[in-house]
Amino acid sequence: MELKDFDYYLPQELIAQDPIKKRDESRLMIIKRCSGMIEHRVFKDIYSYLDNGDCLVLNDTRVIPARLIGKRKHTNGKIELVLLKCLGQDRWETLVKPGKRARIGDEFIFAGGKLSANVVDFTDFGGRIVEFEYNGIFNEIINEVGQMPLPPYIKKTIKDKERYQTVFSRVEGSAAAPTAGLHFTKDLLDKLSVKGVKIAYITLHVGLGTFRPVKSDDITEHKMHEEYFEISAQASKIINNAKSGGHKVVAVGTTSVRAIETATNAEGYIQPCKGWTDIFILPGYKFKAVDSLITNFHLPKSTLLMLVSAFAGRELIMDAYDEAIKKRYRFFSFGDAMLIL
Repeated sequence: MELKDFDYYLPQELIAQDPIKKRDESRLMIIKRCSGMIEHRVFKDIYSYLDNGDCLVLNDTRVIPARLIGKRKHTNGKIELVLLKCLGQDRWETLVKPGKRARIGDEFIFAGGKLSANVVDFTDFGGRIVEFEYNGIFNEIINEVGQMPLPPYIKKTIKDKERYQTVFSRVEGSAAAPTAGLHFTKDLLDKLSVKGVKIAYITLHVGLGTFRPVKSDDITEHKMHEEYFEISAQASKIINNAKSGGHKVVAVGTTSVRAIETATNAEGYIQPCKGWTDIFILPGYKFKAVDSLITNFHLPKSTLLMLVSAFAGRELIMDAYDEAIKKRYRFFSFGDAMLIL
C-alpha cells in the first residue's frame, strides 16, 4: 500500500480545539468488524459493550511539560525545545525550532538562566541531542519552566492542564497524551470494575514514534522512532488470565496496542518486560493479543491511521471516517472516539 491510500479530507472546523466539558460524554462510534456495521453512541455507553472478565489495557503514562521556550545565548534569538527521550546524564533527544540553525556547540538559555542546554549531537530524525545544566532537581525545574506540548493543530491555550492528562496518569515521561484514555472518568472506571471488567495498567511514554509523519510514498520504508515501555508481571497476568478465559483484551489507544503487541509471544501471551519498541503496525500485520480497540480519530497519512486500518481493514476504516465527517464527529486529540469490536 502507498501513503496516498491513507489520505482523506477533513474540514478544519472538525479539529477539536477544546476538551469536551465531561470526559465520558464525547461521542463514540461502534465499529463491528465481523459485519461492517457502524453504530453511534456516547462514550459512557461503552459500559454496555464490555463484559465480566474482559480486560481493559490502559496506558498510565503522564505528560511532562516538555516544551521549553528560551533564547540563544549569544544572539538572544527565540528557541523552542521539545523533550523526547532521556538518554541519561542530563542528555535528551529533542526537537528544536528553528532547527536548521541549531549547531553543535550552541547554547540555549531558559527562565533567565535557571536552565541551559548545549547542543552536543544530531539525531537521525533531524532533532538535536542536548545536555542540560542547572542547579537543583531537573524534574522540579521542568515542571516550573516547561509548558504542555500540545499538538500544533490545537491553537487554543488549555486553562486546566489536567484535561490533557488521563485520570489514571501516573508515570511521568510522555511528550504527548495517550488520547484515547482521555474519555475515561474515575466513576466510569469504577462502574466497569464493579461489573467485573479487569484493568491492566501498562506504560508507554509517547514520543516521536507516535506522531512523526510518514514521508515515503512506500509506507514500508518508514522507520518508527523508539519509545520506552514497561509491562509489569501483574499487568501481564491480568491480560493473560483474560485471554485464557476466553474474554476480550481491549486496548485503550494505539500506544497500548504497540506495547502489548511488542511483549506478546507466538502463543498470544504477554511477557513481563521493559525496554524500547519501534514496532510499526500496518495492514498485513497479524495481531497476537488485542481483540478490541478504543481509539480516537487520527490524522491523514499517519502511522496511527495505518495501525487502526491494520486492525479493522483499510476500507472499513476509511468508510467509518467518511461517516464520522458526515455526522460531524470531532477529530484528533480532544475529539471523539471509536470502539472497534
